[in-house]
Amino acid sequence: MRILFSSTPAHGHLLPQLPLARAFRERGDDVVFLTAGELTPLLAREGFEVLPAGPAIDVLMAEAARRTGADPKGEPTPDVVAEFFAGARVDLTADEALVAARDWRPELIVSEPCDFVGPLAAADLEVPVATVAFGPALPPEFIEPMDAVAAVRYAERGLTPRPAAHYLDTCPPAMQQDGWQPPSGRLPLRPEPHGQRGQRPSEPAVAPVDADRRPPRVLVTFGTVFSAPEVLSPILRELSQTDMELRVTLGLSASAEDFDVDHDRVTFVGFTPLSELLRDTDLVVTHGGAGTTLGTLAAGVPMVIAPQGADQFIQADRVAAAGAGLGLPPGTATPEGVAKAASAVLADQGFRAAARMVADQIAAMPAPSEVAATLAAEHAPAA
Repeated sequence: MRILFSSTPAHGHLLPQLPLARAFRERGDDVVFLTAGELTPLLAREGFEVLPAGPAIDVLMAEAARRTGADPKGEPTPDVVAEFFAGARVDLTADEALVAARDWRPELIVSEPCDFVGPLAAADLEVPVATVAFGPALPPEFIEPMDAVAAVRYAERGLTPRPAAHYLDTCPPAMQQDGWQPPSGRLPLRPEPHGQRGQRPSEPAVAPVDADRRPPRVLVTFGTVFSAPEVLSPILRELSQTDMELRVTLGLSASAEDFDVDHDRVTFVGFTPLSELLRDTDLVVTHGGAGTTLGTLAAGVPMVIAPQGADQFIQADRVAAAGAGLGLPPGTATPEGVAKAASAVLADQGFRAAARMVADQIAAMPAPSEVAATLAAEHAPAA
């Protein structure tokens, strides 16, 4: 079977798709990714071919900001989000994407909730779409404007949006929005921390050792888009005043020297699979990207979330509702507020117990291999 994965050119949108892509490949299916060429090195390390289409994320952000007068990263209002994902990205990517998809001829397209390029190709080729959720469902006030903008772009090309045949739901029950109703075609899909391959997510490869006789080990990761040194340095300085071992991810372009901190008290690491970083971690302090959030909870590690933009306020709210950590409301994610929240979570074992409960829910969800087999059974062409 030929499966095309399509994604917004951002790590947080792409990485949650990798476990399912690997599962299809291990079945012997042909798998390619349709996204910006800048992600080719990452996907090449995973052994996947890329059909490059459209500009990189920074170009898309700049174009959406030019059109709306607002920063899509820091001011994620529904209209700005819709222009970024369904307007600017489709306008700057669709022509290349359609040529590539027509040439490759997929039999199934796997997309993500904010990607409107893959579904455009599916409408053009009349093939089914499966949508991989990357966290709790986005609220209607964001989905509806994106759908409306996308419908205009489809109509300009003589196409009509096709409903997804499947909604592959990576969100465990404890994290789902209150009152959420599962859509037609929902299939649960177990999320995995990036880098994990086949290991039960509720069983970290190396459990914390002598946790009661050493300083707590805290991972600080603000992803690849929101990890600016000027944002993180004040937080790290405040955290380093406490009795914690701090390990900090650098994002894609920063170096340790860019951070104004006591380097004897902070260890920096380059881009590293989350599954490796979680092996001996007692707490994760993060911006609340969906992949980081679900990957951390899959390992049963509690969290402090200091949201910076995008859908991170949703993750913060749902983690707090599940009791698996603290989410800092707008105006409280100061360096002092983050440090206070980190100390509170570490001091209360109830947060870890709740995180382990969420991990158990995740472990009970169907593995990517099971979901790949289900999709193939339904959509593989007749022999």
